[in-house]
Amino acid sequence: MAHNISPFLSFLAILAALQLATAVDYTITNTAEATPGGVRFTNDIGVEFTTQTLASATSFIWTTFQQDTETDRKNVASVTMFIDDMDGIAYAVNNEIHVGARYIQGITGDVKTDITGVLYHEMTHIWQWNGNGQAPGGLIEGIADYVRLKAGYAPGHWVQPGQGDKWDQGYDVTARFLDYCNGLRDGFVADLNKKMRDGYNDGFFVDLLGKTVDQLWAEYKAT
Repeated sequence: MAHNISPFLSFLAILAALQLATAVDYTITNTAEATPGGVRFTNDIGVEFTTQTLASATSFIWTTFQQDTETDRKNVASVTMFIDDMDGIAYAVNNEIHVGARYIQGITGDVKTDITGVLYHEMTHIWQWNGNGQAPGGLIEGIADYVRLKAGYAPGHWVQPGQGDKWDQGYDVTARFLDYCNGLRDGFVADLNKKMRDGYNDGFFVDLLGKTVDQLWAEYKAT
């Protein structure tokens, strides 16, 4: 029976994180309900599904970042999400997530799967540390897409591993690079995020992996 203890404890940890995540207050407001995209949100996605997705994303992010206690995490009691009549996909600011109704209108394929990936990315911005604004923007976006990747919501149009021009290019390029780095040391992204709580410098890569970020990028490209 001993071999069942670890998976059971892991299940309890995930369940506890999800319960705490649902304790965060999520408010969904469709300001574009009269537009085609707003109507599609109401009919094909809905407030209930969105609220559940935000809570699940929060739980997954805490687990990915190894933020097991309240002191490890940002003090965020509530998250408000708006469906707006705007261009672009989505953005997060001041514990708010804004999603474009025009983007929702244009989604092909499974709209719920697509929007789930978007929300995992944006919820990461709510919870991640950004080095007090010192971290490269490409790294911040890359970490958000890394979470989306690990959650299994990477869209088919993303670059393949090894593609891209520079490590902090952002989004899928940086996400793939971070996934490579995490493969060198399990928990690397979580530790990197922890280090970014108070500031940022490229030396964090040396601290965690023993090589400069440029060396790591060159090796990543070579493989």
